[in-house]
Amino acid sequence: MPQQPYEPASPGGRPPEGSSGRPAEPPPSGSPAAPARVLVVDDDPTVAEVVAGYLERAGHVVDRAGDGPAALELAGAHRPDLVVLDLMLPGMDGLEVCRRLRGAGPVPVVMLTARGDEDDRILGLEVGADDYVTKPFSPRELVLRVESVLRRTRPAPGARPPAEAGPPSAGGLAVDPAARRATKDGTELALTLREFDLLAFFLRNPGRAFARDELMREVWGWDFGDLSTVTVHVRRLRGKVEDDPARPALVQTVWGVGYRFDPAGRDGRDGSVVHGGREGRDGSAVRGGRETG
Repeated sequence: MPQQPYEPASPGGRPPEGSSGRPAEPPPSGSPAAPARVLVVDDDPTVAEVVAGYLERAGHVVDRAGDGPAALELAGAHRPDLVVLDLMLPGMDGLEVCRRLRGAGPVPVVMLTARGDEDDRILGLEVGADDYVTKPFSPRELVLRVESVLRRTRPAPGARPPAEAGPPSAGGLAVDPAARRATKDGTELALTLREFDLLAFFLRNPGRAFARDELMREVWGWDFGDLSTVTVHVRRLRGKVEDDPARPALVQTVWGVGYRFDPAGRDGRDGSVVHGGREGRDGSAVRGGRETG
């Protein structure tokens, strides 16, 4: 029997039980993020019902759709603050739904995939998903992932942005955190929400090398996760901010460490040790055909 991609609810409204027979950990009693409208898209009605139930108990308003066209129609009628999107949908798959949702405007997406295949995860990230969860999954973990994304994209009620000397800018790039707007040489960039966060972080920390796990913690707010998430977003960001993405001068790979933003690199004053190399599939530096970490 295939493993269920959720924790089934027990009769009588009791908390679901794990394989040990003990009650499973309930979802958070209070949402750390502001209540949001979440669109759940999954063709399995049981999965959609369980996910919606946990999100509603966390204080969010939930719309549900069983296929791509229905999801796009709902999103057009009631613009969601975030979408939980199954990758495998009938007719129109989750990747196409994600593309069309993003074409109508920025919206965070947490992708659900039934397989742990790296290609599926990377495809989801490359079309703009902010996070992904692999089935089988814990609904409580999914709620935490959703709220992590929401905290990064929506200010909490009454929250005041940190005081800054001004919008960060360097190397011809600038971001306006309040407007969620980024420009290169005065021309606006079409960045996803997470690409914007990554660029803003780099601009605030020029010249410092960060490991991928540091970037995941500082930009994504996660202490765990697949580091290929960072690799894919760095690659996508380079494609939008570099003059020549094949030879990145601004967002540079630092051998054996991770990445560094060097605003001087664009002007040919690059002192980086990174030249003539490439990245491994997992984002590690590769020199002469071997991965170096």
